Amino acid sequence: MAIRINIDVMLAKRKMSVTELSEQVGITMANLSILKNGKAKAIRFSTLENICKALNCQPGDIIEYLPDDDSDDSTQIN
Repeated sequence: MAIRINIDVMLAKRKMSVTELSEQVGITMANLSILKNGKAKAIRFSTLENICKALNCQPGDIIEYLPDDDSDDSTQIN
C-alpha cells in the first residue's frame, strides 16, 4: 500500500508557490517539504483542511491511495 501526496500537482494547477502555500497554511517550509515529498508519517486534519482551503480543493485532490501490485481481494483489514 502506498499513499501519494499530490501537493505539487495542485500547486501547479493553482499557479501557487510552495512559499505562498506555506504562508497561507501556517506551516514551515520544512514541514511542507516533508509532506510534499511523501516523507510525512501523519497529517493533522486541521493542516489538511487549511491546505484544502488555500488550494480550493478536496482532500482527495491531494491524497491518493495506490494499492500494492501483489494485493488480492482476500486482504484482511485489521
